[in-house]
Amino acid sequence: MAVPETDTRRAIMTVLFVGVFMSALDSAIIGPIVPALRAAFAIDNTQVVLVTIIFTLCSLSSTTLMASLSDRYGRRNVYLLNVFGFALGSLIIALSHDLTMVLIGRALQGVCAGGITPTASAVIGDVLPSAERAKALGLIGATSGMAFLVGPVLASLILAVAAWQWIFLLNLPVAAAVIFLGWRALPRATAVHRATAATAFDWPGLTLLVLILVSITLGINQLLDRLLGLTLWPWLFLLVALLTPLLAWREVRAPVPLLPPRLFTNRQLQIVYLLAAGSGIAMGSIIFITSVAVNFGVPISQAGFFLLPLVFLASVTSIIAGRILPRIGGRMAMLIGYGQLMIGTGLLGLPAAPFWLFILATLIMGSGLGIVVGGTLRALVLEEVAAGDRGVAQSVINIAISIGTLIAVALMASIADAFDLSTAYLACTGAMALMTAISLALRRQFSPPSTANAS
Repeated sequence: MAVPETDTRRAIMTVLFVGVFMSALDSAIIGPIVPALRAAFAIDNTQVVLVTIIFTLCSLSSTTLMASLSDRYGRRNVYLLNVFGFALGSLIIALSHDLTMVLIGRALQGVCAGGITPTASAVIGDVLPSAERAKALGLIGATSGMAFLVGPVLASLILAVAAWQWIFLLNLPVAAAVIFLGWRALPRATAVHRATAATAFDWPGLTLLVLILVSITLGINQLLDRLLGLTLWPWLFLLVALLTPLLAWREVRAPVPLLPPRLFTNRQLQIVYLLAAGSGIAMGSIIFITSVAVNFGVPISQAGFFLLPLVFLASVTSIIAGRILPRIGGRMAMLIGYGQLMIGTGLLGLPAAPFWLFILATLIMGSGLGIVVGGTLRALVLEEVAAGDRGVAQSVINIAISIGTLIAVALMASIADAFDLSTAYLACTGAMALMTAISLALRRQFSPPSTANAS
């Protein structure tokens, strides 16, 4: 695909950044509006959790579907469809008169959010030369980070002057602007997309994948166990163990597989997927930082402020990593990022550590997160796959990160309950050390001449 003119590229990047920011923002605003939802619908804590879980579940389940559709029908069509669906979900939530409508709207938001980031990353792979992709993907990572930084503050400000529904209604004009500009700026479907669209879609593969992802999610968070009062998680993991080889068998034999086996036989990609799961573990560990702050005597109402420097620094290092990745290579970037995360979580794991060491640990973790969760891994994937696989390959990164996050939250909570938060962070340090070692298996160079991605 020809590289667009500078003005067109700027318009494309704006459309992508705003869409990613909008979807990430709605993941970050749930915390401040929980009291308003409780009051509006008279719901308890278990029902509040559903608002978050259904978004995560639908996002995780849809990401490969949406990415595959973008490989078949063109990035513009699928990206703008997801933005429209996300806005529609926001409208449903704002007009809700009971929790069921909120959950329907949240589910639609999750389905569409699952397609926005991987499709945006694939567009970057389509329209930018290799040397500029890492920089753009770093900005995408920074955009998501800034959304999590701004989201709670913005939600609190809106709640101070207006009803909670306005938090979701504000998505409508933003989505309208993205759709208008995106229709004009984003690249149209190519002959490759049209040829792929003419083939049969792998519905059996999609069904098996969704069943596996839903079982993993519900098995880890044990939501069904709590709702039904039963012990179901061992059976859910057994189902995963039975369905995974069946999915592999199906994808090898499918005429046009949903998950092409070539995406899992490439050694570099295998390593990147493992590192993506590790970055999810790092993200999951961030959730408990406010609890550590409370243990130092910080009031609960102020504990969340200690995440702000971390998220801000992660956004900055995400941009820096994107700029220098072509020079230092993926191996060095991951070694630096996971090395920092290993040090940061290790400091949080020290018993009776002083408060200043806690602050230092969060800053070090923020710097490492910006490297490993930003655009680095996505840029490495784009260097390894052909144009027709970019969307699906990005979705695998999303899935790995999400599963890593779910595992980290569940295991660290269990360890903290059985022992303490210091022990939980020491366990996380072990995981970060393992990821640092795995990073050594990456190739030194960023874009090897013999295997560079050919569009």
